[in-house]
Amino acid sequence: MAKNPKKTNDPDDPITPPPTGIIREILLEEEMKDSYLNYAMSVIVARALPDVRDGLKPSQRRVLVAMNDLNLGPTAKFRKCAKICGDTSGNYHPHGEAVVYPTLVRMAQDFAIRYALVDPQGNFGSVDGDPPAAMRYTEARMTRFATMMIEDLEKNTVDYVPNYDESREEPTVFPSKFPNLLTNGSTGIAVGMATSIPPHNLREVCDLIIKVMDDPDASVDELMKVIPGPDFPTGALICGAAGVREAYETGHGLITVRAKHHVEESKSGKKFIVYDEIPYNQNKAKIIEKIAELVKEEKVHGVADVRDESDREGMRIVVEMRKGEDETLVLNQLWRNTALQDTFSIHMIALVNGRPQLLPLKQLAVHYRNHRMDVIRRRTRFLLEKAEAEAHILEGLLIALANIDEVIEIIKASKNVEAAEAALMARFNLSSLQALAILRMQLQKLTGLEQEKLRLELEALREQIAGYRAILADERLVLDIIREDLYEMKDTYGDDRRTTIAGPVEELAQEDLIPDEEMAVTISHEGYIKRLPLSAYRRQRRGGKGVTGAETKEGDFVERLFVASTHAYILFFTDGGIVHWKKVYEVPQFGRTAKGRSLVNLLDVGPEEKITAAIPVRSFEGGFIVMATEKGEIKKTALEEYGNPRKGGIIAIRLAEGDRLIGVSVTTGKDKIILGSADGMAIQFSEEDARPMGRATYGVGGMRLRKGDRVKDMIIVDPSATLLTVCENGFGKRTPFEDYRDQSRNGLGVINIQTSERNGLVVSLQPVRESDDVMLITQKGMVIRTAVASIRVQGRNTQGVTLIKLDEGDKLVALARVAQDENGGDEGASAATPPEPEPDAPSAPPEEPPEASPPTEPAGQ
Repeated sequence: MAKNPKKTNDPDDPITPPPTGIIREILLEEEMKDSYLNYAMSVIVARALPDVRDGLKPSQRRVLVAMNDLNLGPTAKFRKCAKICGDTSGNYHPHGEAVVYPTLVRMAQDFAIRYALVDPQGNFGSVDGDPPAAMRYTEARMTRFATMMIEDLEKNTVDYVPNYDESREEPTVFPSKFPNLLTNGSTGIAVGMATSIPPHNLREVCDLIIKVMDDPDASVDELMKVIPGPDFPTGALICGAAGVREAYETGHGLITVRAKHHVEESKSGKKFIVYDEIPYNQNKAKIIEKIAELVKEEKVHGVADVRDESDREGMRIVVEMRKGEDETLVLNQLWRNTALQDTFSIHMIALVNGRPQLLPLKQLAVHYRNHRMDVIRRRTRFLLEKAEAEAHILEGLLIALANIDEVIEIIKASKNVEAAEAALMARFNLSSLQALAILRMQLQKLTGLEQEKLRLELEALREQIAGYRAILADERLVLDIIREDLYEMKDTYGDDRRTTIAGPVEELAQEDLIPDEEMAVTISHEGYIKRLPLSAYRRQRRGGKGVTGAETKEGDFVERLFVASTHAYILFFTDGGIVHWKKVYEVPQFGRTAKGRSLVNLLDVGPEEKITAAIPVRSFEGGFIVMATEKGEIKKTALEEYGNPRKGGIIAIRLAEGDRLIGVSVTTGKDKIILGSADGMAIQFSEEDARPMGRATYGVGGMRLRKGDRVKDMIIVDPSATLLTVCENGFGKRTPFEDYRDQSRNGLGVINIQTSERNGLVVSLQPVRESDDVMLITQKGMVIRTAVASIRVQGRNTQGVTLIKLDEGDKLVALARVAQDENGGDEGASAATPPEPEPDAPSAPPEEPPEASPPTEPAGQ
């Protein structure tokens, strides 16, 4: 066997053939960059972005071209979508029917496109996100708007290019008499850019284009007088014009779109929020699912049910509210948490001469005008050439008719057609076309009537030719034609605006999303706080064991409890005389047995500070804050001085060394005050005895104390109520306020309750009414809610009755009053703020001491 010949690199080597190409080494990253750039440009130019002239992407344009080839006009019979998609894919868009059909479907959906280009028959999907039926079941044809897009396509108005296999030609753009880009908008995601052009109302778009033609220097504000904003097919509300103006001026902007709603009320008083229209491109079914999910997760409050009552007459989403709920609160929650309020991003990018550009509103109108001017000029030139050719033939025929005998003689004497044609051209100075037309002329043309008809046709053609030439010579006539077309479209196809331009949306504060309801707030000795709805506590009989209100860690216990609205402020006063602010809804809500969250995580308090008083305040207008200290000092300051919170708090009162703040109340300036001590003493005096002072000052004397005693609580006298005093061993009593006589401040006071080992030291004082409930909480976290009417009214010099049975080693530490409205519901509460529990109580104090005149005291500092 012969050996293979040795290969060489010599091109003249007869054995080794020369290389047929050149091999170059290219860096992989360079090849990737070039290939990706080519791909990106292909996506931008040939797929994702619309042409500024007709507002169509290539796939949309090819679908309409295929429908035009099938003669599927507005009055034609419907054809199967499978046929349309097959022709589109086979003739123009070789990507398969499966990708063509969604394009066809979207152009037919009245909830996706403002003015449908395809007239559908069958299931083409729904606003609930239901898919369309298969293309073999659905049918379609073009709408009037689509026929206006392709009108004059056969009159050489646009350029044609070969299709993908060069078997036919397709238009690069439509003549687009209908301003599709402005009216229907467009969306698309390319590589590195995306377009989002909103739809508009046809009447307003026509007025806009006319305005731009009449006044090219019109400002954005002037344009917005004729086109105030987008007009979505699903209606809804555009909130505010600022985003619209920015988009119209720069091409980019954000607008807030809200569902349109109204509130209905049943005969029973139950209210329903009914949504008639939803934001553009939102799914109705998903919105309903989201609302139901939020209600289940308790992120939306006050909703009893949500259902879809939509029918052929229109959309209807019904949100049923619980009885007595505020619809404003529910609406705000739904705006914040669902697609019923949506932000629509306007980014008006379109292809201009094959290049993507960000275009303001006026430029979109200008490009439409320029395209239509080019189309009209090309159409006019086409019609002019056609009219001139027809006139040229008619002129030859009339020459022949004027010399008919001679023409006949020439034709009879000619050997063939070519000779006759040449003879006629030579004799009458005719063109080849005129001579051929004479040779084809029928004998009927020789009648007088036919001759007159030819003369009239020629005159009409000459008038048309003059008109066409005038149009080509004068730009104003071209603009007049555009203007007439726009007026005709506006009058014939214009409709009313669907989307309403509403006022701007104020940014929703957190408070706007929180129900205004009463909450029980507990604070433990170690500084753990939580809130819980009052409904979590059930009413019990006096002397019951209660329910667990909070789990506490070992050594901790619940120290104070009060009831306040979620929209109220909580003023936290520290033992050092500093006040901090917090809204009730900012306090975390936990279950009944949870211990809560540490106050140090909510308030900016120092490591040595301890919260000794907390009161709810709804408003800082009018009134005073009166404070009492453990050593019997009081201080009155205008409430408005505490209305400007600061991080780290502000000074509420200056304290003497060893003193601490124990009680705070809001007063009118003319109230009577009672200070009660741990040993059961109490003093009542008018707050007018204490002049108003600034925040950063010391107090003045309020009560003189015996050795070892200290002030436990301060209350404001309510003549219509009784004074409830509770002791640490679970005992308490009610005493009429008239049993306490007025004294001058800084006295020893009178006996309030007999304290002993049986009932223990005083924990708290509270004014209560017969219709009230009281809530008691123990050191170990037990809570009982009982009616005030079940507590006996007794005189001052008594020990009280059992209010709550305590386990061994447990003590009562806090008290709060819960008022009732006329229907038996919780109305409000006034808070008691007892400090930490006392050590073992001393024996009861002696009989009521004689009243002593107060000593002279220094002025507050």
